[in-house]
Amino acid sequence: MKLQALIFDVDGTLADTERYGHLPACNEAMTELNLGIEWSWEKYKTMIQTIPGSVNRLIYELDKRSMTKEKKEKTVKLFRTLKQNLYVIKYLPEIKLRKGIENIIRQAIDQNVKLAIVSSSHEKQINALLKSQLVEFYDKFVIVLGKESGKKTDNNGFLHKKCLGQLGVKKENAIVIEDAGDGLRAATLAGISTAVFYNDYTFGDDFRHAKLVAPSIDFFSLKLLTEICLSKINQ
Repeated sequence: MKLQALIFDVDGTLADTERYGHLPACNEAMTELNLGIEWSWEKYKTMIQTIPGSVNRLIYELDKRSMTKEKKEKTVKLFRTLKQNLYVIKYLPEIKLRKGIENIIRQAIDQNVKLAIVSSSHEKQINALLKSQLVEFYDKFVIVLGKESGKKTDNNGFLHKKCLGQLGVKKENAIVIEDAGDGLRAATLAGISTAVFYNDYTFGDDFRHAKLVAPSIDFFSLKLLTEICLSKINQ
């Protein structure tokens, strides 16, 4: 099969945004709001696996307190805006890409492979990361689908199917690059071969349906990635 599109997840896949972006932005926002909450990386790793999204994690903490519905809603609204601004403006510019990501993207562009994003993150944050860390290739990502475009996980592969439709690419000619089990399941439900490059908080997830599981994409060329994921042996 000929590779025509690479579809990337963002958080934990393109860069270690959770540890070095979302977590410190959350903690700073909660400090500015005088909430008396600070998450360690160990606690945050656990929360990533069980509670989707920073806002939902804060709601989980606030639900433990005696707080009126109105005050909680106001606090969450303030937190959402403050945290996102801190993440985009202060922390994102300092985050480094995972090893091998830039190289695989460059190879894809050289071989006229379309690039796309399917993520649970807000599209503002996704575009900010691309403009900050992949500015040279920003306009090569022809499709960027985030939270505003639909639910990525637990939705029968909806967002990945939508991405294929907008790309005009068949599922047999695409590869998804992921780091986590829930993203793998979503891509699998869309029928797309998926390579998982795990990190310290997704290690141990259920990766049984992945075509490839490894700690880093840095070990692979696009040619090898294609051979492993799209070979007839793996169909």
